Amino acid sequence: MTPPAPMDAILARLLALHPRRIDLTLDRMWRLLAALDHPERRLPPVIHVAGTNGKGSTVAFMRAMLEAAGKRVHVYTSPNLVRVNERFRLGRDGGGELVSDQELSEVLAFCESRNGGAPITVFEIETAAAFLLFARHPADVLLLEVGLGGRLDATNVIAHPLASVVTPVSMDHIEFLGDTLAKIAVEKAGIFKRGVPAVIARQIDVARDVLVERIDAVGAVPFVAGQEWMAAEERGRLVYQDADGLLDLPAPRLFGRHQFDNAGTAIAALRAAGLGLPVAAYEDGLVKAEWPARMQRLAAGTLVAAAPAGSEVWLDGGHNAEGGRAVAAALGDLEERVSRPLVLIVGMLSTKDVEGFLQNFLGLALRLIAVPIHQDKGRPAEEIAATARGLGLAADACASLDEAIARVGALDLEPPPRILITGSLYLAGEVLSANGTPPR
Repeated sequence: MTPPAPMDAILARLLALHPRRIDLTLDRMWRLLAALDHPERRLPPVIHVAGTNGKGSTVAFMRAMLEAAGKRVHVYTSPNLVRVNERFRLGRDGGGELVSDQELSEVLAFCESRNGGAPITVFEIETAAAFLLFARHPADVLLLEVGLGGRLDATNVIAHPLASVVTPVSMDHIEFLGDTLAKIAVEKAGIFKRGVPAVIARQIDVARDVLVERIDAVGAVPFVAGQEWMAAEERGRLVYQDADGLLDLPAPRLFGRHQFDNAGTAIAALRAAGLGLPVAAYEDGLVKAEWPARMQRLAAGTLVAAAPAGSEVWLDGGHNAEGGRAVAAALGDLEERVSRPLVLIVGMLSTKDVEGFLQNFLGLALRLIAVPIHQDKGRPAEEIAATARGLGLAADACASLDEAIARVGALDLEPPPRILITGSLYLAGEVLSANGTPPR
């Protein structure tokens, strides 16, 4: 038997099958799933997650809680940071693991052969491959994150999930989803199904109103933050309450005030789905959840070693205005605990609102150092620096991460600085790779 082609070669061929990386429709997906004998009909019970910010963290909390209860959990997320395997986690007894190169190559090649050279986006064929993988391996739950939007996302082919979840909605991907918050919320609400619990995280009023309206229109079952459930930080603990009772839980392991909301959304989703987890599973999951590049403290590695002695190095993939707001709030909390000069290392895509993102850090950051991202739509570092200077933030541009770290050292700050590398998940992937600490 001929061994499967390497994944890079397969993905390179797939990129040539459709001229656009993003093209929202379900027609190609339904065609390919039919050619694969509909693996989406043979999946474990699904919890479907859409939203703008917090999707990955909410999924991470749910996975940790389910695994703490002894459940086998498949997980499909995007984008990956370093390796495409990160998008496909297979549930096992005792905890999950990323799919192997061999198995992923085989299933991608099989999907490619069944597609027969017809137009298909890479995300669509990756999603079909995920369904094949998850249908082949028994599990108790599949946590399924949308790629973009919801209504026309390739994942939106599940007829009756256990629950549909929408995390906070904000302005992002306006070229695909619409130029107002209301339009974007309609797209996210496209995952709601009749008779299925619709779990809504805390939202901006406009988004919440649209989501609740769509719940009623579709005939989904409302489970809305502030109405059917609530979650809040009280004296450093997470207090959650719904019609089934009150939970007094430890603080989430993931750092930042926004993670209390994400953890609450995860608990709400699991309870709305009727999975009956014991309180101990919620407690254990909160303190064990991991999700890279979301206010992640880098404790060791190549880049950390090159940073000024005694400094802190943090990594976050936030890239829109609301994501920046959450990260800035987390940095404010850190500053209250231990005061340090804050230096930002920022790389962003040309499709993102640089000014809206950076405004969150005014008054917090001492200096910004812009770096390029090695992507087709990477914004030139000097453009980012110029935008920062226009906002009144001292800024420089560097040609690489290594150069940026060296520039921080040349500032000779005392006490040693708090360094935040942020602006893009693509940049976060480059950081984890260069630091020698890829996701597991």
